[in-house]
Amino acid sequence: KKKMKDVYPASTESSLDAYKAAHAASIADPSSYWSKLAKEKLHWFSPFTTVQSGSFSEGDIAWFLDGKLNACYNAVDRYCHPPFNRGEEVAILWEGDEASDVRSITFNELFRGVCKIANALKARGVKRGDVVTLYMPMVPELAMTMLACARIGAVHSVVFAGFSADAIADRICDAKSKWVVTADGGKRGGRNLPLKQIIDKAISKGDCVSIVEAVFVFEHTGSGSDDMKSEKDVAFDELIAAQRPYCPCEWMDSEDVLFILYTSGSTGRPKGVLHTTGGYTLYAMHTTATTFDLKKGDVFACVADAGWITGHTYIVYGPLLNGMQTFMFESTPMYPDH
Repeated sequence: KKKMKDVYPASTESSLDAYKAAHAASIADPSSYWSKLAKEKLHWFSPFTTVQSGSFSEGDIAWFLDGKLNACYNAVDRYCHPPFNRGEEVAILWEGDEASDVRSITFNELFRGVCKIANALKARGVKRGDVVTLYMPMVPELAMTMLACARIGAVHSVVFAGFSADAIADRICDAKSKWVVTADGGKRGGRNLPLKQIIDKAISKGDCVSIVEAVFVFEHTGSGSDDMKSEKDVAFDELIAAQRPYCPCEWMDSEDVLFILYTSGSTGRPKGVLHTTGGYTLYAMHTTATTFDLKKGDVFACVADAGWITGHTYIVYGPLLNGMQTFMFESTPMYPDH
């Protein structure tokens, strides 16, 4: 008779006792615990010298000081090469609003696509430290643009694609975001979402008029050609097509900001929460592996939206940092109703 552990082998700890021992070690000597994980699980361009500084009570925490790395490299590049050699394995499996609309993107294809988007952004002047606001449907290009920003050291700020023009304008102005990436439209539950029209309203409000320099527009529904009227509008697909499929990574300090994600604003003015590169990257990788017991060959599905931290961590960064296939879902679980 087979034992459960032989039928369902664990990916992280071999038993509950081993898990408890690892947990105890993380509490007894957190610096050693996180140092070992960071060195084993992530690729560092320059090693860190100090694991953690600051006080949790004061909130001035910093992780992996002096270390340099790149979140995109850790999530994409290294899985295309030895020792992993997963380039021809699927990285993103996407299903659109209609179940017949399916795309599979390998790690090699993801690498080339991310590099071309990164080069397109750089060609229009996006540089390290710039904030790029993303207001997009749940399509692979959303994840690819997030990774492209990480690759060149730009800070992505994803805004949930159900928010109003006023909500977008608030976030653009607060982040001083000169660059906006959107799509002509989105699809959800059988409805078309006029994303570009909403962005046009947002950037016409208050300080957004002077802050925003360019709006990069993906074609998704084919419904937005009439909306490409402003001199700020950039046909993103055309710009991307003209780029090289390779873009070098910017090696970021561990404490450099990877992304800003705003709170919902339901209890007051939305607050932009900064997530830094080293600490978040290890957190996303480790929690995904341990919480969901990921193993090579798994397909991981999270039907959250990338406009929230759940989607950032468990649709984009967490699975890909573990070299796993992630499932992106444009629609709603209630559609179609059959």
